[in-house]
Order: sequence, then C-alpha cells, then structure tokens
Amino acid sequence: MINIFSSITSFAHFLLRDIVQEGDKVIDATCGNGHDTLFLAQSVGSLGKVFAFDIQATAIDKTRKLLEEKGLLDRVQLFLKGHEHMKQEISCPVKAVMFNLGYLPNSDHSITTLPTTTVQAIDQAKDLLQEGGLITILIYTGHPGGELEKQYIYDYVQALDKREWDVLKWSFLNRSETAPQLIVLSRREGVVHEKQKT
Repeated sequence: MINIFSSITSFAHFLLRDIVQEGDKVIDATCGNGHDTLFLAQSVGSLGKVFAFDIQATAIDKTRKLLEEKGLLDRVQLFLKGHEHMKQEISCPVKAVMFNLGYLPNSDHSITTLPTTTVQAIDQAKDLLQEGGLITILIYTGHPGGELEKQYIYDYVQALDKREWDVLKWSFLNRSETAPQLIVLSRREGVVHEKQKT
C-alpha cells in the first residue's frame, strides 16, 4: 500500500494508480534514477509501454539498470534527450505523463530542468494526453532557477481552458516554503482537444 503522506512523489503515484491500466502507453518526462519509470512500467503491464526521457546519460543508465534488475526493461523505451522533444518520438495518445523537475539526486546540481523547455514539454504532453488522463508535475524550488521554473509553470497552467482541463495543486502547509509541490492536469472526459480531432 502506498503511503500518500510520506512524500509528494508517493501522492503522485497514488493518483495515477487507478488511472493507468494494463496496456496503456505513458511517459516519464524526467526518468532520473528510474523510480517513476519503474512505477509506470509496473502499472502498464506486459501489454503497455513507457516512454522515458532524460538529458543525462547517467540517468538513462541508472534507469536501465533498475528496470533490468526488475525484469521490466522490455516495457520501456528510453530516450537520451530533453522532454521538449517528446512529440518527435511519440505520436500515439498516452494515458499519463509524469514530470519530476529539478536536478538528478546525487549528481551535478547545476544540471537542472529549465523553465522554457519544461513548459514546452508540458504543452506537448497536453497534446498527447487522452481524455481522462493525468499529467503530474513535481516542482522543486530549493535550487537556483527552481522558483522561476515554478512561476513559468503556474503562468502556463492557470491559463488553460477550464472547460477542457482541471488544474490542481498539492503541497504541505506545515513544511518549508521550498518543500516540493505537485501540480496535476486532468483532461476532462468528453472533451476532445483540437489537435486530436484529425
């Protein structure tokens, strides 16, 4: 059982657990150490597919090793490139997209996700998302550039059409102001995005 209060990441997994089903296609936009990729690979089952992106070879290698250890590498396609290129690689609708922003733990903290490319990636993820699907965005502000990235994301998601999207935020009220927070975009069912009509 997932302890949803242990971390914001756990809460993101809790939200996706009933959304992602056997056979679904999903995206991990920032595979990092591979924990979200593993969660998604377990969720989609043997008939599903996970597309995972990262700009660091170290992250791709760590993710590949974890998946190999769990016997789930065949469910995942890894891309050594930024998440802002996801639509170059993926044309099928997806049920969920996970973003875990900031820097790779235990690595070079100067290599981080960036405001402009993150928003570009969210925009592309939005176009690929099926109705009823979720985009989870885990934001960290405790590193240089983190607060600016958060503001870029806020500006973007607050402008989304409320007839098509529900946008929610989760955060801890009794922790540091720089504690991680979660933004979730939910595409409303019965509403087809203009770019998915063709």
